[in-house]
Amino acid sequence: MPVLHNRVSNEELRERMLAETEPRTTISFYKYFTIEAPQATRDALYQLFLSLNVFGRVYLAHEGINAQISVPESRVDAFREAIYAFHPALNNLRLNIALEDDGKSFWVLRMKVRDRIVADGIDDPTFDASDVGEYLKAADVNAMLDDPSAVFIDMRNHYEYEVGHFEDAVEIPADTFREQLPKAVDMMQNDKEKKIVMYCTGGIRCEKASAWMRHNGFQNVYHIEGGIIEYARRAREQGLPVRFVGKNFVFDERMGERISDDVIAHCHQCGTPCDSHTNCKNDGCHLLFIQCPACAEKFSGCCSEICRDELALSPEEQRRRRAGRENGNKIFNKSRGMLNTTLGIPDPEK
Repeated sequence: MPVLHNRVSNEELRERMLAETEPRTTISFYKYFTIEAPQATRDALYQLFLSLNVFGRVYLAHEGINAQISVPESRVDAFREAIYAFHPALNNLRLNIALEDDGKSFWVLRMKVRDRIVADGIDDPTFDASDVGEYLKAADVNAMLDDPSAVFIDMRNHYEYEVGHFEDAVEIPADTFREQLPKAVDMMQNDKEKKIVMYCTGGIRCEKASAWMRHNGFQNVYHIEGGIIEYARRAREQGLPVRFVGKNFVFDERMGERISDDVIAHCHQCGTPCDSHTNCKNDGCHLLFIQCPACAEKFSGCCSEICRDELALSPEEQRRRRAGRENGNKIFNKSRGMLNTTLGIPDPEK
Protein backbone atom coordinates (compact mmCIF):
# COMPACT_ATOMS: atom_id res chain seq x y z
CA MET A 1 0.00 0.00 0.00
CA PRO A 2 1.56 3.33 -1.04
CA VAL A 3 1.82 6.19 1.46
CA LEU A 4 -1.42 8.18 1.21
CA HIS A 5 -0.25 11.35 2.89
CA ASN A 6 2.81 13.59 2.84
CA ARG A 7 5.76 12.79 5.13
CA VAL A 8 8.23 15.45 3.98
CA SER A 9 8.62 18.83 5.70
CA ASN A 10 6.96 21.88 4.18
CA GLU A 11 10.32 23.63 3.90
CA GLU A 12 11.87 20.84 1.84
CA LEU A 13 8.80 20.51 -0.35
CA ARG A 14 8.75 24.24 -1.05
CA GLU A 15 12.44 24.18 -1.99
CA ARG A 16 11.79 21.27 -4.36
CA MET A 17 8.92 23.12 -6.01
CA LEU A 18 10.95 26.31 -6.46
CA ALA A 19 13.75 24.25 -8.02
CA GLU A 20 11.44 22.76 -10.65
CA THR A 21 12.24 23.80 -14.21
CA GLU A 22 8.97 22.72 -15.83
CA PRO A 23 6.17 25.32 -15.62
CA ARG A 24 2.97 24.43 -13.79
CA THR A 25 -0.65 25.34 -14.45
CA THR A 26 -2.91 26.36 -11.57
CA ILE A 27 -6.39 24.86 -11.83
CA SER A 28 -9.47 24.98 -9.61
CA PHE A 29 -12.62 22.91 -9.86
CA TYR A 30 -15.58 21.68 -7.85
CA LYS A 31 -18.57 19.43 -8.33
CA TYR A 32 -21.61 18.77 -6.20
CA PHE A 33 -22.46 15.08 -6.54
CA THR A 34 -23.03 12.20 -4.14
CA ILE A 35 -19.89 10.37 -3.02
CA GLU A 36 -20.97 7.20 -1.23
CA ALA A 37 -17.54 6.38 0.22
CA PRO A 38 -15.56 9.63 0.64
CA GLN A 39 -12.52 8.06 2.33
CA ALA A 40 -12.06 5.34 -0.30
CA THR A 41 -12.62 7.92 -3.04
CA ARG A 42 -10.09 10.21 -1.40
CA ASP A 43 -7.45 7.45 -1.26
CA ALA A 44 -7.95 6.50 -4.91
CA LEU A 45 -7.86 10.13 -6.02
CA TYR A 46 -4.75 10.80 -3.93
CA GLN A 47 -2.87 8.02 -5.71
CA LEU A 48 -4.02 9.34 -9.09
CA PHE A 49 -2.92 12.89 -8.32
CA LEU A 50 0.37 11.65 -6.90
CA SER A 51 1.10 9.74 -10.12
CA LEU A 52 0.65 12.99 -12.09
CA ASN A 53 2.79 15.05 -9.69
CA VAL A 54 -0.17 17.24 -8.76
CA PHE A 55 0.14 19.64 -5.82
CA GLY A 56 -2.68 21.49 -4.10
CA ARG A 57 -5.56 21.44 -1.65
CA VAL A 58 -8.49 19.04 -2.17
CA TYR A 59 -11.58 18.47 -0.01
CA LEU A 60 -14.03 15.61 -0.43
CA ALA A 61 -17.36 14.99 1.31
CA HIS A 62 -20.56 13.10 0.69
CA GLU A 63 -21.77 16.19 -1.19
CA GLY A 64 -18.87 16.35 -3.68
CA ILE A 65 -15.35 17.66 -4.30
CA ASN A 66 -13.59 21.03 -4.12
CA ALA A 67 -10.01 21.47 -5.35
CA GLN A 68 -7.34 24.06 -6.02
CA ILE A 69 -4.26 22.45 -7.57
CA SER A 70 -1.20 22.93 -9.76
CA VAL A 71 -0.28 20.49 -12.52
CA PRO A 72 2.95 20.24 -14.54
CA GLU A 73 2.25 21.73 -17.98
CA SER A 74 3.19 18.50 -19.77
CA ARG A 75 0.59 16.59 -17.74
CA VAL A 76 -2.42 18.91 -17.96
CA ASP A 77 -4.02 16.90 -20.79
CA ALA A 78 -3.35 13.64 -18.96
CA PHE A 79 -4.85 15.12 -15.80
CA ARG A 80 -7.95 16.28 -17.67
CA GLU A 81 -8.48 12.83 -19.18
CA ALA A 82 -7.88 11.12 -15.83
CA ILE A 83 -10.28 13.29 -13.83
CA TYR A 84 -12.98 12.97 -16.51
CA ALA A 85 -12.65 9.17 -16.35
CA PHE A 86 -12.43 8.95 -12.56
CA HIS A 87 -16.19 9.18 -11.98
CA PRO A 88 -19.15 9.64 -14.36
CA ALA A 89 -20.16 12.84 -12.53
CA LEU A 90 -16.76 14.35 -13.35
CA ASN A 91 -16.92 13.74 -17.09
CA ASN A 92 -16.44 17.09 -18.88
CA LEU A 93 -15.94 18.80 -15.52
CA ARG A 94 -15.29 22.54 -15.89
CA LEU A 95 -11.67 23.29 -14.98
CA ASN A 96 -11.00 26.93 -14.06
CA ILE A 97 -7.53 27.86 -15.32
CA ALA A 98 -5.80 30.62 -13.37
CA LEU A 99 -5.76 34.04 -15.03
CA GLU A 100 -2.33 35.03 -13.71
CA ASP A 101 -0.03 32.13 -12.95
CA ASP A 102 3.62 31.85 -12.01
CA GLY A 103 3.26 28.11 -11.42
CA LYS A 104 4.27 28.49 -7.76
CA SER A 105 0.82 28.31 -6.19
CA PHE A 106 1.29 25.03 -4.26
CA TRP A 107 4.15 22.75 -3.25
CA VAL A 108 2.43 19.82 -1.55
CA LEU A 109 -0.66 17.68 -2.10
CA ARG A 110 -3.15 17.83 0.76
CA MET A 111 -6.37 15.87 0.39
CA LYS A 112 -8.92 15.67 3.21
CA VAL A 113 -12.36 14.22 3.86
CA ARG A 114 -14.73 16.70 5.49
CA ASP A 115 -18.39 16.90 6.42
CA ARG A 116 -18.98 19.49 3.69
CA ILE A 117 -16.83 20.78 0.83
CA VAL A 118 -18.07 24.24 1.80
CA ALA A 119 -18.79 24.91 5.47
CA ASP A 120 -22.33 26.27 5.17
CA GLY A 121 -23.86 25.68 8.61
CA ILE A 122 -27.06 24.44 6.98
CA ASP A 123 -28.94 21.94 9.14
CA ASP A 124 -32.15 21.61 7.19
CA PRO A 125 -32.96 18.13 5.82
CA THR A 126 -35.36 19.65 3.27
CA PHE A 127 -32.63 21.76 1.64
CA ASP A 128 -31.83 20.64 -1.89
CA ALA A 129 -28.37 21.88 -2.90
CA SER A 130 -29.03 20.84 -6.51
CA ASP A 131 -31.95 23.29 -6.91
CA VAL A 132 -29.65 26.09 -7.98
CA GLY A 133 -30.22 29.41 -9.68
CA GLU A 134 -29.75 30.01 -13.39
CA TYR A 135 -26.18 30.08 -14.71
CA LEU A 136 -24.93 33.29 -16.28
CA LYS A 137 -22.20 33.39 -18.90
CA ALA A 138 -19.94 36.40 -19.46
CA ALA A 139 -22.25 38.27 -21.86
CA ASP A 140 -25.22 37.60 -19.57
CA VAL A 141 -23.29 39.00 -16.61
CA ASN A 142 -22.57 42.26 -18.43
CA ALA A 143 -26.23 42.55 -19.46
CA MET A 144 -27.32 42.01 -15.85
CA LEU A 145 -24.91 44.71 -14.65
CA ASP A 146 -26.83 47.15 -16.84
CA ASP A 147 -30.23 45.91 -15.64
CA PRO A 148 -31.61 48.25 -12.91
CA SER A 149 -33.75 45.41 -11.56
CA ALA A 150 -30.70 43.21 -10.87
CA VAL A 151 -28.74 43.10 -7.61
CA PHE A 152 -25.26 41.55 -7.52
CA ILE A 153 -24.40 39.86 -4.21
CA ASP A 154 -20.78 39.05 -3.41
CA MET A 155 -20.59 35.73 -1.53
CA ARG A 156 -16.93 36.09 -0.64
CA ASN A 157 -15.31 37.24 2.58
CA HIS A 158 -14.57 40.89 3.36
CA TYR A 159 -10.84 40.61 2.59
CA GLU A 160 -11.70 39.31 -0.89
CA TYR A 161 -14.29 42.00 -1.58
CA GLU A 162 -11.93 44.70 -0.36
CA VAL A 163 -9.44 44.26 -3.22
CA GLY A 164 -11.93 43.65 -6.04
CA HIS A 165 -15.61 43.22 -6.88
CA PHE A 166 -18.23 43.82 -9.56
CA GLU A 167 -19.55 47.33 -9.98
CA ASP A 168 -22.04 48.23 -7.20
CA ALA A 169 -22.04 44.68 -5.82
CA VAL A 170 -23.50 44.19 -2.35
CA GLU A 171 -21.07 43.01 0.32
CA ILE A 172 -22.48 40.66 2.97
CA PRO A 173 -20.92 41.79 6.28
CA ALA A 174 -19.72 38.48 7.70
CA ASP A 175 -16.42 36.67 8.20
CA THR A 176 -17.54 33.22 6.98
CA PHE A 177 -19.79 31.72 4.33
CA ARG A 178 -21.98 30.08 6.99
CA GLU A 179 -22.67 33.52 8.47
CA GLN A 180 -23.30 35.07 5.06
CA LEU A 181 -26.10 32.73 4.00
CA PRO A 182 -28.74 33.81 6.56
CA LYS A 183 -27.63 37.44 6.28
CA ALA A 184 -28.09 37.41 2.50
CA VAL A 185 -31.66 36.13 2.98
CA ASP A 186 -32.40 38.80 5.59
CA MET A 187 -30.86 41.63 3.57
CA MET A 188 -32.93 40.82 0.48
CA GLN A 189 -36.32 40.22 2.14
CA ASN A 190 -37.73 43.49 0.80
CA ASP A 191 -36.37 42.91 -2.72
CA LYS A 192 -37.73 39.47 -3.58
CA GLU A 193 -39.03 40.72 -6.91
CA LYS A 194 -35.54 41.72 -8.06
CA LYS A 195 -33.11 39.60 -10.03
CA ILE A 196 -30.50 38.36 -7.59
CA VAL A 197 -27.08 37.58 -9.09
CA MET A 198 -24.70 35.76 -6.76
CA TYR A 199 -21.00 35.36 -7.42
CA CYS A 200 -17.77 34.14 -5.84
CA THR A 201 -14.23 33.20 -6.87
CA GLY A 202 -14.77 29.98 -8.80
CA GLY A 203 -18.49 29.26 -8.44
CA ILE A 204 -18.66 26.82 -5.52
CA ARG A 205 -19.99 29.21 -2.88
CA CYS A 206 -22.38 31.18 -5.09
CA GLU A 207 -23.87 27.98 -6.55
CA LYS A 208 -24.83 26.73 -3.08
CA ALA A 209 -25.90 30.24 -2.06
CA SER A 210 -28.25 30.42 -5.04
CA ALA A 211 -29.86 27.14 -3.95
CA TRP A 212 -30.23 28.51 -0.41
CA MET A 213 -31.92 31.66 -1.69
CA ARG A 214 -34.35 29.57 -3.73
CA HIS A 215 -34.97 27.40 -0.68
CA ASN A 216 -35.96 30.59 1.15
CA GLY A 217 -38.52 31.67 -1.40
CA PHE A 218 -36.52 33.76 -3.87
CA GLN A 219 -37.43 32.93 -7.47
CA ASN A 220 -35.30 35.19 -9.68
CA VAL A 221 -31.93 33.84 -8.63
CA TYR A 222 -28.83 33.62 -10.82
CA HIS A 223 -25.18 32.83 -10.31
CA ILE A 224 -22.09 33.34 -12.45
CA GLU A 225 -20.88 30.15 -14.10
CA GLY A 226 -17.34 29.46 -12.98
CA GLY A 227 -17.30 32.55 -10.80
CA ILE A 228 -14.99 35.51 -11.32
CA ILE A 229 -12.23 33.35 -12.82
CA GLU A 230 -14.36 31.95 -15.64
CA TYR A 231 -16.16 35.24 -16.23
CA ALA A 232 -12.93 37.19 -16.72
CA ARG A 233 -11.44 34.49 -18.94
CA ARG A 234 -14.47 34.24 -21.22
CA ALA A 235 -15.02 38.00 -21.39
CA ARG A 236 -11.43 38.50 -22.55
CA GLU A 237 -11.66 35.66 -25.07
CA GLN A 238 -14.88 37.12 -26.51
CA GLY A 239 -13.66 40.73 -26.54
CA LEU A 240 -16.27 41.83 -24.01
CA PRO A 241 -15.75 44.60 -21.45
CA VAL A 242 -14.49 43.08 -18.20
CA ARG A 243 -16.68 44.68 -15.54
CA PHE A 244 -14.98 43.24 -12.48
CA VAL A 245 -12.96 46.00 -10.82
CA GLY A 246 -9.61 45.37 -9.12
CA LYS A 247 -8.02 42.10 -8.08
CA ASN A 248 -9.51 38.64 -7.55
CA PHE A 249 -8.29 37.15 -4.27
CA VAL A 250 -7.23 33.49 -4.63
CA PHE A 251 -6.51 30.89 -1.96
CA ASP A 252 -2.95 29.94 -2.75
CA GLU A 253 0.52 31.44 -2.59
CA ARG A 254 -0.33 34.08 -5.21
CA MET A 255 -3.11 35.59 -3.05
CA GLY A 256 -4.53 37.44 -6.04
CA GLU A 257 -5.08 37.67 -9.79
CA ARG A 258 -5.14 41.06 -11.48
CA ILE A 259 -8.45 41.55 -13.33
CA SER A 260 -8.38 45.30 -13.95
CA ASP A 261 -5.70 47.93 -13.41
CA ASP A 262 -7.80 49.61 -10.71
CA VAL A 263 -6.39 49.51 -7.18
CA ILE A 264 -9.40 50.01 -4.91
CA ALA A 265 -7.94 48.93 -1.56
CA HIS A 266 -5.43 50.59 0.74
CA CYS A 267 -2.44 49.59 2.83
CA HIS A 268 -3.69 48.68 6.28
CA GLN A 269 -0.73 50.43 7.87
CA CYS A 270 -0.34 53.75 6.08
CA GLY A 271 -3.45 54.06 3.88
CA THR A 272 -1.70 54.39 0.53
CA PRO A 273 -3.47 52.70 -2.43
CA CYS A 274 -2.45 49.05 -2.43
CA ASP A 275 -4.11 45.65 -2.91
CA SER A 276 -1.29 43.21 -2.13
CA HIS A 277 -2.16 40.76 0.63
CA THR A 278 0.58 39.24 2.74
CA ASN A 279 0.96 37.26 5.94
CA CYS A 280 2.87 38.81 8.83
CA LYS A 281 6.43 37.44 8.79
CA ASN A 282 6.35 36.84 12.53
CA ASP A 283 5.74 33.09 12.96
CA GLY A 284 3.82 33.87 16.12
CA CYS A 285 1.30 35.97 14.19
CA HIS A 286 0.91 35.37 10.42
CA LEU A 287 -1.87 37.95 10.23
CA LEU A 288 -3.37 38.28 6.74
CA PHE A 289 -3.38 41.97 5.77
CA ILE A 290 -2.64 44.44 2.97
CA GLN A 291 0.82 45.99 3.00
CA CYS A 292 2.52 48.40 0.60
CA PRO A 293 6.25 48.06 -0.29
CA ALA A 294 7.23 51.02 1.90
CA CYS A 295 5.54 49.55 4.97
CA ALA A 296 6.92 46.10 4.16
CA GLU A 297 10.40 47.61 4.43
CA LYS A 298 9.59 49.72 7.49
CA PHE A 299 8.03 46.83 9.41
CA SER A 300 10.21 44.02 7.97
CA GLY A 301 7.14 42.37 6.46
CA CYS A 302 5.33 42.41 9.80
CA CYS A 303 1.92 43.80 10.72
CA SER A 304 3.12 45.95 13.63
CA GLU A 305 6.12 47.22 15.53
CA ILE A 306 5.47 44.56 18.17
CA CYS A 307 5.73 41.75 15.61
CA ARG A 308 8.73 43.39 13.92
CA ASP A 309 10.57 43.59 17.22
CA GLU A 310 9.64 40.02 18.12
CA LEU A 311 10.87 38.80 14.74
CA ALA A 312 14.30 40.29 15.51
CA LEU A 313 14.67 38.16 18.65
CA SER A 314 16.48 34.84 18.78
CA PRO A 315 14.43 31.78 17.70
CA GLU A 316 14.51 30.53 21.30
CA GLU A 317 13.11 33.79 22.67
CA GLN A 318 10.44 33.89 19.96
CA ARG A 319 9.31 30.38 20.89
CA ARG A 320 9.25 31.30 24.57
CA ARG A 321 7.02 34.31 23.90
CA ARG A 322 4.66 32.27 21.72
CA ALA A 323 4.21 29.54 24.33
CA GLY A 324 0.66 29.60 25.60
CA ARG A 325 -0.36 32.47 23.32
CA GLU A 326 -3.83 32.12 21.88
CA ASN A 327 -4.33 32.77 18.19
CA GLY A 328 -7.81 33.54 16.95
CA ASN A 329 -9.00 34.30 13.44
CA LYS A 330 -5.94 36.12 12.12
CA ILE A 331 -7.46 38.25 9.42
CA PHE A 332 -7.46 42.03 9.33
CA ASN A 333 -11.09 43.13 9.53
CA LYS A 334 -11.44 46.82 8.86
CA SER A 335 -15.21 46.66 9.34
CA ARG A 336 -14.68 45.86 13.00
CA GLY A 337 -11.83 48.30 13.43
CA MET A 338 -9.48 45.70 14.77
CA LEU A 339 -6.93 43.07 13.82
CA ASN A 340 -8.49 39.62 13.95
CA THR A 341 -6.23 36.76 13.65
CA THR A 342 -5.89 32.37 11.02
CA LEU A 343 -2.47 31.11 10.58
CA GLY A 344 -1.42 31.55 6.97
CA ILE A 345 -3.75 31.82 4.01
CA PRO A 346 -7.45 31.52 4.88
CA ASP A 347 -9.34 28.32 4.18
CA PRO A 348 -11.35 28.70 0.93
CA GLU A 349 -14.31 26.84 2.38
CA LYS A 350 -14.95 29.52 5.01
